[in-house]
Amino acid sequence: MAVLTELGLADASRVAQAHGLPPVRAIVPIAAGSVNSNFFLDLEDGRRVFMRIYEEQETDGVAFEWAILRHLQGRAPIPERLGAVTPGQVRVSGKPVALFALAAGTMSCQAGVTAGRARAVGELLATVHRVGTDLGWRRKSRFDRRALAVRMGRIPRHGELGPICNRLEFSFAELDLPAELPRGLTHGDLFRDNVLWEDETLSAAIDWESAAWDVLAYDLAVALLAWCVGDDLDWDLARAMVAGYESVRPLSDLESGALRDLCRAAALRFTVTRITDFHLRSEDAVGVHKDYRRFLMRLDRVEAFEPAAFVDRLRSC
Repeated sequence: MAVLTELGLADASRVAQAHGLPPVRAIVPIAAGSVNSNFFLDLEDGRRVFMRIYEEQETDGVAFEWAILRHLQGRAPIPERLGAVTPGQVRVSGKPVALFALAAGTMSCQAGVTAGRARAVGELLATVHRVGTDLGWRRKSRFDRRALAVRMGRIPRHGELGPICNRLEFSFAELDLPAELPRGLTHGDLFRDNVLWEDETLSAAIDWESAAWDVLAYDLAVALLAWCVGDDLDWDLARAMVAGYESVRPLSDLESGALRDLCRAAALRFTVTRITDFHLRSEDAVGVHKDYRRFLMRLDRVEAFEPAAFVDRLRSC
């Protein structure tokens, strides 16, 4: 959620008023993230709301995210989209925008991830996967193998990135995921900065911009790598997350057997996007840097296990 498009007070007030809100008295840019431009808007009536400028998605992608929020409202803890504006009706610099009410709660640092929190994240994901089956809208991930191959093509093959690209291509080529893995609504990006907590209660899952109709167990793999790794894989946290997930939606044998390779796929995806979205951008283009090497480390840790041994570690007490 970097600031890639500048936002002036006049444009911010125009957007707010189009959503039935008062004019804006102050704008607070949010520097974290990589894909969209995000801001807090302080309104003249004292409220603060969240505004997103979609940098990569057009109206169909925005409409899909809004349809997800409508579908999950009251069934999962999610933010409220403000106003009845149709996607693309209001734009800034030619790009679609959206406003959201602020969700209550704070983000967790890695040191604050407990087994209880890991379990709650697993339960949330499984709930989304269960209630998302009747969404009625199928939209593939913007980060599928073909899209990642396009991104790989942008990476220069010299210096430190040359051997890394060779490593990534080899690992991609080795991946052989079963075509029969169950698919459904996935968040796709459930990192710590996309979950809010009130004490130990999970209060909101935010930023559904990367959501897609994708492999369900892959969504769990992303969360495992996002929440259960500090300097190494924390198996206690990983087991707690899987147990929480299976308390709501038990994994099939096919899904369990594929978890190691799904974690490999997740590590590859985020290594590639952190190279293209952070490493190759100038420091002033993205406010917070996310190092791709953190996901290369995850790839190393996952690939150190054979599939069956990986699952055994997740299941062992």
